[in-house]
Formats: sequence, C-alpha cells, structure tokens
Amino acid sequence: MKPTIAITIGDFNGIGPEVALKAAVLPSVRKMCVPLLVGPLNVFEHVRSTLKIRLKLQKAVLPWKDPSTIPVLDVGDGLWSDIQYGAVTKAAGRTAGIAIEKAVEMCTGRKADAMVTAPVSKEALHLAGYNFPGQTEMIAMISRSQRVAMMLISKGLRVGLITIHTPLQLVAGHITKEKIVEKLMIFDDSLKRNFKIKAPRIAVLALNPHAGEQGWIGREEQETIAPAIGRARSESMNIDGPFAADGFFGAGTYKSYDAVVAMYHDQGLIPIKMSSFKEAVNFSAGLSIIRTSPGHGTAYDIAGRGKASVSSMVEAITLAVQFVKNAWSSSTI
Repeated sequence: MKPTIAITIGDFNGIGPEVALKAAVLPSVRKMCVPLLVGPLNVFEHVRSTLKIRLKLQKAVLPWKDPSTIPVLDVGDGLWSDIQYGAVTKAAGRTAGIAIEKAVEMCTGRKADAMVTAPVSKEALHLAGYNFPGQTEMIAMISRSQRVAMMLISKGLRVGLITIHTPLQLVAGHITKEKIVEKLMIFDDSLKRNFKIKAPRIAVLALNPHAGEQGWIGREEQETIAPAIGRARSESMNIDGPFAADGFFGAGTYKSYDAVVAMYHDQGLIPIKMSSFKEAVNFSAGLSIIRTSPGHGTAYDIAGRGKASVSSMVEAITLAVQFVKNAWSSSTI
C-alpha cells in the first residue's frame, strides 16, 4: 500500500507550484506514494502548461485509483492571472494559507498520511491575515499539536533548533532550561520513533563564542544550557555539550552524533545549507501529524523560469514516506 502525501502549492509567485508539480510527476515519486497536490487546480494547470508537462491533472476524489493522472485537491481562489512572479502579494499568501489548512485537515482526518509544504513567503501570509512566525507554528496550531520542534535534515547531518524564527537580539531571553529540556525530549523521541534510532546520541551547541569562556563571554552556558543537559541526562537521554559551534563543525565532531541541537536559526542552518543546500529537508518533530518541507525558500529571483531544482522537494517527500512506513511498521508490532 502506498501512502498518500499531501503536497501544498506554497507561494505561487515563487517556485512552490513548480517544484511541487515537478516532483509529483516523477516516476520515482509516484512509485513510492500517491502525490496529492493541494492548491488551485487552475494555477497548477497554468504551471503544467508552462513547463510542458504531458501528464494530466484531475480534481481529487479519494482514495485515488487513477495512476495515469495526478490528483489535485482544488482549494483556494488563485487564478493564473493573479500570478506576479517575484512579488509578495496578499492573493498568494491567502492561497498558500488555505492550502496549508486543507492539507492539515486531510492529515488529521486520515485522508492523507503526511504533508509536504512547498516554500511560502511569511510576509505574504501576514498580508493575508495568517499571523504566525512561519508554517511550523501555523501547522502546530491547526493540528492542535502540543509540542513542535524544527529539525533540518541532510544525508550527513540532523540539526534541531531551540529557537526558530526569533530575532537575534531576543534569542538569549528565549532560551530557558525548561525550553531546552522540552526540545531535547522532542528530538530524542523523534529520533527513536521517526528515524528508528534505538539509543540516539545528541550534541548541544553553546550560545556564546567559545562556549562562554567560563563566563567571560556570557553565562548562558553555565547557568542555563549545562543545567538543562544535566536534567536531560537524568531522564536517561544521551546528551553531550555545550560545544562551541565553530570548532564543533570545523573539526567534524558532528559526525559522532545522531543529531545536533543549535540555540538559534542561523547557528544550525548555515552548516547544513553549506553542505546540502539542494537536498536539505525541514521536518517538524513532535507534531501529531507528519510534515516535511524543502530546506529552501520561495526563490523569487528564478520564479516562472522553469529552472528550480526539485531535489529538496523530492527528498522531503521521500523522508515523509519513510516516516509513514516507520509508523505503519510500529503499529503492526
């Protein structure tokens, strides 16, 4: 049995519908799952025509039984005439938001087994009235998930974040012992449940340069991060740190761990995007549903040109399928 993966349109002024459609028509993707596109059918048809894709699209009636076409859950009110490639618009934000809502609804209603979100513009979502820091927080609220933690994944690295879309000047104030312990518990559980790693090893990065130099360059390591690690260890988690981030990645120490936990967005994402920009995947650990997304953004600069790489979207779909199958195998034990 192949899982059904709901793939949202993302921002139609960016590369979202292009990478979603390019991935959905690949024989390798269609072999592993039923790719269910979520967004306005007429926008997808416009992109299909532009890309000269021969495979037909059809309004979805689930369960899907026609392997010769790609199902589309026709939602939103986007029209091809609304598309303004490279621009941030309320129309694109509204369509992206509605698609996210419907994909979550499909997953919570068990009509889809997982969702993969194409990249969106946070500014466009805000213009449309979706006042969330990002898709992760929006999906957590809609799915009524009590906990969520952002994890970026590549073939050689898994990076979790304590803070996500927090302004840098506010990061230190958002890092607490309780938050670190909570996130570590989410990551530890996800590594065991989603990745099937029986005894995961997790490394925790410091906040300050040189891990604070014994308090001379900041005391967060001594007063917050190290005590949180001690608490996590008391809960039988295998945690090391805090490590100075530059030396940790520079020396390749990350290779000895199943996951690395960073204190803030760029600290964790820079190394993974430097090594695997086209293949990195964003995973929302801890949700009540399975959600992944490509590790890149809307790429407004190349939107509408048919040049977008589909690699990260394919990796996101592949990982979602893997997680679904891992869940299925666990439920049969």
